[in-house]
Amino acid sequence: MNQIIMLDINFQYQNETRTFHPVLLLSANDVVLVDCGYPGFLPLLEGEMKSKGINPGSLTKVLITHHDDDHMGALFEIKEKYPEIKVVAGRTESGYITGEKKSLRLLQAEEMLNVMPEEQKPFGIQFCESLRKVKPVSVDIEVKDGEHFDWAGGCEIIDTPGHMPGHISLYLRESSSVITGDAAVIEGNQLVIANPQYTLDMEAAKASLHKLISLDADRYYCYHGGIFENFTDLAFRTNSIDEFL
Repeated sequence: MNQIIMLDINFQYQNETRTFHPVLLLSANDVVLVDCGYPGFLPLLEGEMKSKGINPGSLTKVLITHHDDDHMGALFEIKEKYPEIKVVAGRTESGYITGEKKSLRLLQAEEMLNVMPEEQKPFGIQFCESLRKVKPVSVDIEVKDGEHFDWAGGCEIIDTPGHMPGHISLYLRESSSVITGDAAVIEGNQLVIANPQYTLDMEAAKASLHKLISLDADRYYCYHGGIFENFTDLAFRTNSIDEFL
């Protein structure tokens, strides 16, 4: 019954096809969805879950790694349709998900808008508006670094700040797997920092990436990029770590 299932959520964005990869953690008592995409993504999530043989109504929890709109945007509609689902998040991110604190991404976008060239401002304004449309949701379960759950055979919460100050990732020791959120993405067949221009604390992001690589897991489930199979070449692994020290 213990299983990790990666979803492939394909969608159109500015005339190109993009893919997000939320993850399902299956165990005897829980079906946990890790991250959920933009507002309006619920039908995409439901369709992809059904294609993988999972009834969307069986979801028990949604864990949000951080409060960016592409990771929590569909949370409101999920909770609205499936009110029994519990929302899980790290303690630092919780206030942003509930709306008690203003989105750090929106604050960053508003600051960038003030210094953008005029020709780029329409995009900046549109980006700010899309962030403002994300609806807050109450967090039912706050988690902290080192906390363990029995999801998919055993899961540990890992603090991986940088991209956002309260970003969390998941380490599943039994299956030698890591769910990275935006603490790591795949580019050029390597694990790298996600969107450096949007990373709020680069030094913390480098340390978090190093932490995840140092786990030496067999598989890294990346929201942006898919599944990264661990390096077989020790020298390559060491060089990849040293790059971010």
